[in-house]
Amino acid sequence: MNVIEYEGQMATIDILIRGGKVIDGTGNPWFYADVAITGDKIEAIEPHGKIDPGRAETVVEAEGHVVCPGFIDIQSHSIMPLLMDGRLVSKAHQGVTTEVMGELWTPAPVGGRIEAPFNGRMLGGDAGHWVDQAREWTRFRDWLEAMEHRGVSLNIGSFIGGGTVREYAKGWDMGDPTEDELATMQQVTREAMEDGAFGVAPALIYPPSSYSTTDELTAVAEAIAEYGGVYITHVRNESEQLLEGIGEAIEIGRRSGCIIEIYHLKASGPPAWHLMPQAIEMIHEARAEGIDVTADTYPYPASGTGLSVLVPDWAHEGGKLYDNLNDDATWAKIRQDMMNPPAGATAMARTQNRDGIMPVGFMQEENKQYIAKRLPEIAEMRGEEWADTVRYLLTSEGQRISTIYFMMSEDNLALQLQQPWIKISSDAGGIDPEGQTLPMHPRAYGTFTRVLGKYVREEGVLPLEDAIRKMTSSVADRLSVRDRGVLRSGAYADVVVFDPETVADKSTFEEPHQLSVGIRDVWVNGTRVIDNGTHTEAMPGRIVDGPGRKS
Repeated sequence: MNVIEYEGQMATIDILIRGGKVIDGTGNPWFYADVAITGDKIEAIEPHGKIDPGRAETVVEAEGHVVCPGFIDIQSHSIMPLLMDGRLVSKAHQGVTTEVMGELWTPAPVGGRIEAPFNGRMLGGDAGHWVDQAREWTRFRDWLEAMEHRGVSLNIGSFIGGGTVREYAKGWDMGDPTEDELATMQQVTREAMEDGAFGVAPALIYPPSSYSTTDELTAVAEAIAEYGGVYITHVRNESEQLLEGIGEAIEIGRRSGCIIEIYHLKASGPPAWHLMPQAIEMIHEARAEGIDVTADTYPYPASGTGLSVLVPDWAHEGGKLYDNLNDDATWAKIRQDMMNPPAGATAMARTQNRDGIMPVGFMQEENKQYIAKRLPEIAEMRGEEWADTVRYLLTSEGQRISTIYFMMSEDNLALQLQQPWIKISSDAGGIDPEGQTLPMHPRAYGTFTRVLGKYVREEGVLPLEDAIRKMTSSVADRLSVRDRGVLRSGAYADVVVFDPETVADKSTFEEPHQLSVGIRDVWVNGTRVIDNGTHTEAMPGRIVDGPGRKS
């Protein structure tokens, strides 16, 4: 181990990253500097050449590269992938060093009216052994600690799922909570905050979250606000009623005093595209009023969720979706609502562009012939109406069926990326491409590198420094994490080295299982996870806590 002397101090230097363009994550312009790492922290950042490379144990030359903080994904869906593989390969190859989970659902806490921690979710590969253990995850933190103990390459943290909070108190029943049920929701939320949750994350197009009223959500947000946490939400409508959906989130912030974050801001479906400038103006006006509301987005014109969102909310009540689909009398009512969806239905349910719906997540062998085909084509193959095809697919699969919906405008996406309060999120989990056969949304492989390659270098939609800020310090500040998301002395050594001329996403909708390129090196807590473009198999990730954590 070598020793270096600077500013009159003696300090051990493990790693010296030399000669790169340092972008510190704050939005400052790049500057040439050398970054010294000792243990799990950044020891020093000095002008290039000031630190003698002969005094460092490992020297990494970064000339022609950018050195920046590791990216923080505020909307990760790595809960299920982590059960099978702690490496999160596709995320590490994008420069992600911290995964933040929790939209709608978390596998903990277990108790109250939650009987099955995974609630029918399919556990593939080697993840089945977690089923029994998960029943012991009675505290929110139990699950995170189990993942950290098993080993994770990236840091992990989470919101508590808004649907989980409701299910704990009220199960899958529709209707307003009783006074006692509401008190239970608030107590579960407070306990999760003290366990390190960043806040609560309802997704208001999915049951049971969609059964929650504004009053109920405000009461839960009040409990979050006590700890300085965040109410982060998939708003109730992202199509023709987008403004009403954003308005509800703002109203919850106004009434509760809670910080508000809007997941994956979008105007979904051509009839809603013209609403995006108004939605952005709503957020600007709310902020001018003093309501702390911001948003995040992913850089693709297509969204991804379940085929089951085409089925009306009420058919999911009591967790009996598949029973209701199989009952002919109930199906007749469901079908009527699917063929003539009400104004408040999701954009996916209301769209007339059925060609924009591409189911991909088939598990049953007889259905794999439909992979990557559009819904009308599948219906034609089966000789039936599209709604009847949806019924068949869902009942035969017994799961929500991952589906891609091509429904957004590139012009709106560019406008969103330019907003000062926007962050970058993937809305996806980490995937190892080896052995993968099912199509999926490319955002799991390319979100962050797509921004750097397409929207920064190729199209000039936003400057490189601002893009990195939207992936790093902007996210960390939102989550009250003060020692990550920036390059500065004393911060944790989550560091990325990438080539700004070659960084790019390779994953496409047609061929998704391709890792990003151009991310050369990644350190997590001072340990190298990506070395010259190759995953090292290291597992240095740790739990990252929210502001209410009590040890």
